[in-house]
Amino acid sequence: FNSMWERGSSFVKKAGTVILLATVIVWFTSSYGIVDGGIGPVDSPDSFLAVLGRTIGFIFSPLGWGDWKTAVATLTGLVAKENVVGTMGVLYSGQEVAENGWQIYQQMSQEFAFNGYAAYSFLLFNLLCAPCFAAIGAIKREMSNHQWTLFAVAYQCLFAYAVSLVFYQFAMFITAQVFTVWTIVAVILFVIMIYLLVRKQPRLEK
Repeated sequence: FNSMWERGSSFVKKAGTVILLATVIVWFTSSYGIVDGGIGPVDSPDSFLAVLGRTIGFIFSPLGWGDWKTAVATLTGLVAKENVVGTMGVLYSGQEVAENGWQIYQQMSQEFAFNGYAAYSFLLFNLLCAPCFAAIGAIKREMSNHQWTLFAVAYQCLFAYAVSLVFYQFAMFITAQVFTVWTIVAVILFVIMIYLLVRKQPRLEK
């Protein structure tokens, strides 16, 4: 009971502070942009958030979801993983939605980013990449070293990218016979992963 209470209260505090603030920022930056030399309300594709998403979106294109909405959702997920859901709710709603949010799911399913295997690739990346800022802070306290903390975060993000890339490229090649240079990269990464799993571990001298 004590463990459940601690975790539940911690989530409520996070939802009422970090997640709420991040959702407000996402709403503002997705609703406003540059208009006639100043800041004013715009459509989502012309907003500050869309500009940021299109700037970094190309990074995730080989994973199958390089549009600006999913790129931004992944970026906000580094603050707190729950922000991925909040960001999706803001960017894909655009209207009054039911309590279970079926309109959001319907709109997401109609867009290219979440057709077929791209959705699984998106989930894999966000589940495996670096945790939230709070967890990163805990890593820093345990390691007591900025360089090792950055290495840990970079390693997790690169590992998530590699797994998502291998999954999506293999899925597209097997189901649709799509072969690109990224398919070759995925094969190389897959071979490296298998090698690291099956290789003999060096014995440590006593």
